[in-house]
Amino acid sequence: MAHAAPASRRMTRQRRTPDVFGPRTHAMAKVAVPVVLGLVYGYWAAAIRRDAGPVTGWNLLFGFVTALVFAVLFAAVWRLSPWLGREAHALLWFAFTGCAIGFLYSQTGESVLQSTGVGVGVGVGVFVAMFYRYYTHEDAAGRPLD
Repeated sequence: MAHAAPASRRMTRQRRTPDVFGPRTHAMAKVAVPVVLGLVYGYWAAAIRRDAGPVTGWNLLFGFVTALVFAVLFAAVWRLSPWLGREAHALLWFAFTGCAIGFLYSQTGESVLQSTGVGVGVGVGVFVAMFYRYYTHEDAAGRPLD
């Protein structure tokens, strides 16, 4: 009966998936992802506030300011979160997404309590998903698995 030969330690500790993008692509993504997501979020907020009315200068200003604030906060959360433990990491994403969705929902004219409820509900879902992801990708000491 044949048995599999044991793999060397060097072989098992190598990264399993190759990094297909170079350092320049990663550097561009650190800027492009927050900017693109911010523009989408700002357009979405401005479109909700406009409510099928005409596009005005104030509406454009609102959209660009919203996009700027979202992009800056997203970039800060994205850069800060890897240094935190899994609980704080998931809690930071909970707070960010809960506030972002709650703000978007508040632009529809609903009450503050309903907007808060929707934001907390979405945030709890994000918290559970992020906690599960970070819990399953770390060892018992909190170090990322390779």
